[in-house]
Amino acid sequence: MAVKPTALGYVRRDVSGAQQVWDERQMRSLARRLGYDLTQTVVVDATEDRIVELLGAVHRFDAEAVITPNLEHLDGTADAVVSTCDVITVRPENTYARWAFTPHAGMDK
Repeated sequence: MAVKPTALGYVRRDVSGAQQVWDERQMRSLARRLGYDLTQTVVVDATEDRIVELLGAVHRFDAEAVITPNLEHLDGTADAVVSTCDVITVRPENTYARWAFTPHAGMDK
């Protein structure tokens, strides 16, 4: 049996507010549907070090992806995280892949 890739959930309390439990359920559901093992959910407040904390967890758990309710939890952009792992949003459902694929030379003719 193949081992599922590891993902971390990521939620900012100040962004989710009263719907934090719902956001966490949606992340678990999406992870399961996409074939990830959602190892842990990192829950943070609006601190300056929140992305550093997230990236530390990505390295500790050797995560392939971070699943978050939406980009607002990452200050509106996946750029700070996508250099390390994929970023997957629940709403809208989207994947920001860390690897960019380019066509092989001569294949685009």
